[in-house]
Amino acid sequence: MDKKYIELDDNVLDQILKSETDLHNYSQQVESDLKNHENLDVEKYIKSGDQIVTLHKHLNHCENVLEHTESVLYTFQEELQNITNEITRLQQRSIFMAQQLCNRQSFKGLMHQFIEDVIVSETLISVITTCSVTDEKFSTHLSVLNYKILFVDEQNFKDVKSQNDVKDVYEKLKITATSKIRHFIMEQISKFKKPTTNYHIPQNTLFEYKFLFEFLLNHDSISAQEIYNDYVDALSKVYFTYFKSYLSYLQKLQFEEVATKDDLLAVEDTTSRTLFQKSIKKNTVFTIGNRATVLNEIDNSIIIPHQNNLTNLSFEAIFRSVQYALVDNACREYKFDCEFFKVDQPTAQGLFSQIMGKTLGLLIKHLEHFVENCYDALALFLCGQLSMRYQALCQNRLVPGLAQYWDTILAMIGTRFRFILKRHIQSVKDYDISKFNKEKKPHFVMRRYAELVSAIVSFSENNKCEPELICSLTEEVLGFVLRLATMFKTRKDRLIFLINNYDLVLRILMERVRDSSFEVDRFKEELSARSKDYVDEVLYVYFGGMIKFVTDAENGRDIDSDSRQLGLTKTFISTWKMSLEEINKEILPSFPNLTTGASLLQLAFSQLIDYYHRFQKALLAPNKAQLPNIHVIMIEIKKYKTNY
Repeated sequence: MDKKYIELDDNVLDQILKSETDLHNYSQQVESDLKNHENLDVEKYIKSGDQIVTLHKHLNHCENVLEHTESVLYTFQEELQNITNEITRLQQRSIFMAQQLCNRQSFKGLMHQFIEDVIVSETLISVITTCSVTDEKFSTHLSVLNYKILFVDEQNFKDVKSQNDVKDVYEKLKITATSKIRHFIMEQISKFKKPTTNYHIPQNTLFEYKFLFEFLLNHDSISAQEIYNDYVDALSKVYFTYFKSYLSYLQKLQFEEVATKDDLLAVEDTTSRTLFQKSIKKNTVFTIGNRATVLNEIDNSIIIPHQNNLTNLSFEAIFRSVQYALVDNACREYKFDCEFFKVDQPTAQGLFSQIMGKTLGLLIKHLEHFVENCYDALALFLCGQLSMRYQALCQNRLVPGLAQYWDTILAMIGTRFRFILKRHIQSVKDYDISKFNKEKKPHFVMRRYAELVSAIVSFSENNKCEPELICSLTEEVLGFVLRLATMFKTRKDRLIFLINNYDLVLRILMERVRDSSFEVDRFKEELSARSKDYVDEVLYVYFGGMIKFVTDAENGRDIDSDSRQLGLTKTFISTWKMSLEEINKEILPSFPNLTTGASLLQLAFSQLIDYYHRFQKALLAPNKAQLPNIHVIMIEIKKYKTNY
């Protein structure tokens, strides 16, 4: 019974309960109703019998159709499975065949390349045997031949039988090629030995065909070694002969007048010379002048004697030209050796030493001869600076072949340079001050010192050329000028002499030294101290009473005496203008350098103003009122101000 009937029965039951109906009667009625419904349904079923039979037949027919369809589908599934298996088999076979094809094509390519690498073409034989080594076709086919020879040799190690068919042909071609190459290179090397030949031309030719020697190096080591030895022998003689002749030519152009052992800082020039000889020598022993231009000409053209009407060359100019010629040729030779002979750096260094060894020995011996007899500190200094610059130039060009040479040269020059500086220092120590003529103008030793030291400090790399010896020389010169100053009787004359000498040295140093240096600072310190002492000395002569009074007042001594203050006040009032004039007349003529005299005069007046101001502070009010105003004094002082 569905939900509808249950709900209906519930409602009926509810009504029955509310109406108090007899349940027994009601159940019989319900049962009767059910029986009637059942009879009605049976009648309907009987009436639909034919339709049900037809429906049953249709169902059977559908079942048969479905069974057939199922059978067809099973058959189709089996056929699809067979097709899938066949496709898989065909796919595997296709992959296998593709791999076989790829292997055959790869093998075909290898075989084709192998045949191409092994085969000897008629063109190759013709070019190698008939063409000149300078022919472009020869160089192209030589590369081919080189490759084929190496390839055939490689196959020999692999026990490839086919290489035996062409091995003899390649061997003959190799012999032909190496013979022609050897003849060509030896012919170029022989040109080095001709006296009038510019060796750069055949060397350039060899460098252009450096691949020829590389072929010899790979296939004919005996001929390569022969060429190596012949080249070393030829170039060694070429360089030695060239530099020997070049030095001989340049020596004829060198100054005949040179510094001697007596050309020292504290040795007076007493030798009688003509006017021209003196100007040639003494202007260059201690004064650098234009000699330092060689430091700016390190890469200028070398001196060519027969093309330039040159005479009286300094040694450093000759040294620069020779060393630049060496650097230029050595750098060229080192790079040629590395490229042409295919050697690494250690081997190239040995080869370079074999070629340039005799030449370097010649140049060292020539410099050694000069150094042993040299007393020109500036010449040695400039040669040392040139050597350091050329050493740096070789390093920048990545040419280490001359490293030991520069070390030897610098050590030789440095030893002699230090020896000469020590001689200069000793000459200052040994100077006999009794020979001093007691002139207040700058002493010749101070001028020489300033010229020499300013040259060394200003042109040396990083201002560090023998700093300890230069400092020793500076201190010795300072002591020397103090010893000379003791020859003067008065303190004022001693101070004037010292100031003149310090001022001269300082002006020369500051004019030429680029940066502050020990020497400049040292002389500034001495000049400042002596200037102050001199100014105090001059002022004390004219204003001694006032200065002593100020000193006593500031030191706490008794200054309350009215008579003393009054006397000093009257004296100052009556004499200050005249004293300014006298100070001006005394200071300016005492100093050859007008600028120095003017600065000392202004220093004296500034110091006077300072004393006057302190004098006013120490006086009692009545006495202070009598003094002229400080501005009046300053206006009067301005009259003595100079324009220099």
